[in-house]
Amino acid sequence: MQTIAVLMTCHNRREKTLACLDALFGSDRVIDAAFEVFLVDDGSTDGTGDAVKASYPAVHVITGDGNLYWNGGMRVAFGGAMQTGFDFYLWLNDDTVLYPDAMDALLALANAENRIRQKPVIIVGTTQDAPGGGPTYGGLCRKSIWRPLKHSITFSQTEPTPCETMNGNCVLVPSAVATQLGNLEPAFVHAMGDIDYGLRATKAGFPLVVLPRYVGVCSHNPVTNTFLDGRLSRRDRWAKIMSLKGLPPKQWYVLVRRHAGLMWPLLFVWPYIRVALGVGGKRK
Repeated sequence: MQTIAVLMTCHNRREKTLACLDALFGSDRVIDAAFEVFLVDDGSTDGTGDAVKASYPAVHVITGDGNLYWNGGMRVAFGGAMQTGFDFYLWLNDDTVLYPDAMDALLALANAENRIRQKPVIIVGTTQDAPGGGPTYGGLCRKSIWRPLKHSITFSQTEPTPCETMNGNCVLVPSAVATQLGNLEPAFVHAMGDIDYGLRATKAGFPLVVLPRYVGVCSHNPVTNTFLDGRLSRRDRWAKIMSLKGLPPKQWYVLVRRHAGLMWPLLFVWPYIRVALGVGGKRK
């Protein structure tokens, strides 16, 4: 029997977190596999942790202090699970509602790709905005050699698709990959850790493959009131881009210095120049 550690982190989204767990524990299971959930409750004040313990006592609830954010919380969950050791580690956003057979589909493709390639493969799940809607998060490919960190989603419903990196909403990581690459990068606090992990995996020779079907529903995060919101003043956009949920310079530096090649100095300053000039924002 194969074992899977499901890694999650949450903060004050009790209903969404419970809906995610409801779908996970209510999934149809055909493949012989067992899973355990490692959930970091990062300082929630809405009773998320207690509600999870009451509804799903088997979940390993780890309490954070409210300063972990996504990457930090997932690092704690990942680290806790790796101490036990599992065949696979499933990254799962708590606002993602999986379809009933999603876990089986991810695991089946992982095993099939492993047999074909004779090496462990990261399987990336694609989410959609709503049933019948288009893709929101999933596997990512570079749009241009001149913009090495500008990625767009890649997805096919007919065949597995290779990708360069991924959003971390639903990703199945084999133990051999986790052993070699280790945990998520501690330099990142909220965002960028998933992109970095996928790029590190690609550089290390581990293929990333997108499952040829949707795994569940996860709506796009709105750009409203972020540094991408062109309706905000330049002062407000500057404050947003410098925040932990924006594009904090020290963390952005790590990503571009590591993955942007010789053009990294230009790519590092470019987002801040655009915000300072008041250009590049979205108005919808």
